[in-house]
Amino acid sequence: MPPTPAGQLAVPQLHRAARIEDAIHQLVERRLRRTGWRINIIAYTGYGAPGWVRVMCRVLLGRPDTRQRARLEKVRGWRSFTTLPAKHVTVTIEAGGVRHEAQADRSGFIDTVVSADLPPGWGSVRLSMPDAEPVEAPVRILDPDVRFGVVSDIDDTVMVTALPRPLLAAWNTFVLDEHARTAVPGMAVLYERLVTAHPGAPVFYLSTGAWNVAPTLTRFLSRHLYPAGPLLLTDWGPTADRWFRSGREHKRVTLARLAKEFPDVRWLLVGDDGQHDQEIYREFVVAHPENVAGVAIRRLSPTQAVLAGTLPAPAGPSSQGPVGQKWLSAPDGAGLWKLLREAGLV
Repeated sequence: MPPTPAGQLAVPQLHRAARIEDAIHQLVERRLRRTGWRINIIAYTGYGAPGWVRVMCRVLLGRPDTRQRARLEKVRGWRSFTTLPAKHVTVTIEAGGVRHEAQADRSGFIDTVVSADLPPGWGSVRLSMPDAEPVEAPVRILDPDVRFGVVSDIDDTVMVTALPRPLLAAWNTFVLDEHARTAVPGMAVLYERLVTAHPGAPVFYLSTGAWNVAPTLTRFLSRHLYPAGPLLLTDWGPTADRWFRSGREHKRVTLARLAKEFPDVRWLLVGDDGQHDQEIYREFVVAHPENVAGVAIRRLSPTQAVLAGTLPAPAGPSSQGPVGQKWLSAPDGAGLWKLLREAGLV
């Protein structure tokens, strides 16, 4: 790298994988634009509080869609990953009557916080840019009086994906029709009961899954009657300094961010014992005990646990959690609801 002139900051060099990815995207983009592909804005559900809102979206190149938007069709998982980002384009955000501008990163993502005077509850912000259809992004604005919320894992917590089994996970993610995915028994009812018992309580769905599957996950949650809430996913591609992003770090950073953004909210952390949820939640409980109402772990079946290389947690209150915290484990939503009631969390 050549020396940096005095008074100037050195610009970090992209990782080789990121440079290769950018070169491929640039070549493909030129060809696709010549064939009529155009820019589309994919809006994700945001959240905030009175005075601010976090807006998330992705800008992609796509072929003109002449089909009915409302038409239901079978979607294979691999189609969600055949996308091309529109890099460094500017999107206009209209929130609460105020216009803001944000620039997409090298993966086409926009994740920004803007000032906005929106009332508590569900609202929307408008996203637009030249040569693209404007879209409305739903946002959940938390009431300042809210003191309880739910943070839920997705894979094998609300949706059966068999992530402990790599080959089946790949099949479920890339091949299986989205309508063939099944919900974990009782979890939708559990979440509905929780938000009914705690009016105004938000539900955030935190996962190491890729943003590519956000539309599929949103449809799944709606189809199985889970409470609506923001998805907090990640990008699977190369970063500026490494080949792949860290899923564990994504969850740790996101939980810490929620604790900072909503310091008065105590979260019920819901996950499963097949991946790293227990470890990550335990770290968060130790670092932010005042922000945790309890931890509810969906226990995998003995077969799933063995294949995952773990042992299932015992039923009822668990000794695996930090001292003084309510750490519960059951195989399904009905079992967790019973334990939560006994623990006084509802």
